[in-house]
Amino acid sequence: MRQDLDAEAWADALKLYERLSTFVGVAPREHDEWWLDVGAIMRLETRDPRAWESIDPYEGEEERREDPLFPWLETPSTPADAERHLPRVRELPPSSVRSLVVLLGVLGLDVAKTWRWEERRPEMERRADVILSRFPDGTRFHTNLGWRGDRPDFYRQSSRSHHPFSQYDWDAGLIAVNDDEVAVLWNFQSR
Repeated sequence: MRQDLDAEAWADALKLYERLSTFVGVAPREHDEWWLDVGAIMRLETRDPRAWESIDPYEGEEERREDPLFPWLETPSTPADAERHLPRVRELPPSSVRSLVVLLGVLGLDVAKTWRWEERRPEMERRADVILSRFPDGTRFHTNLGWRGDRPDFYRQSSRSHHPFSQYDWDAGLIAVNDDEVAVLWNFQSR
């Protein structure tokens, strides 16, 4: 973790997801089976162990009042759920994580359609690097997106398959897992 990473730097980095339906939650790792921690984050049963900012785009919204799990289809809460969820994600090579963190902050998840992409890219990548600096070496990253090749670049892969986790037409996410913390970053979209 970067020495200068603090609550203020983290909050600034999360501006990467302003004006998007992107969920960001971090929780302490409390289970050997990390899917149970992911489920607790999705159900809003746990909070950031550092009390840093999180993002819940549906907090206080009508959909959430009608369905406390909205927008998730289901959340893993048992070992059987974890076993069922595992094939829905793949572990990312570390070299590909940054492009996915940035992509989750792009409207439509398509950098080719992003206004002034090349001009905005350095600042978006700076924020992604701050987010990733929270997670030490050895953190494992998983996504529900499919990809081609051994080292995917999510800026260049425009047609992706995915395993849906939400009630939306399309969702894309990243799960970070290490010995101390679990994080869920998820973008929800209607097509």
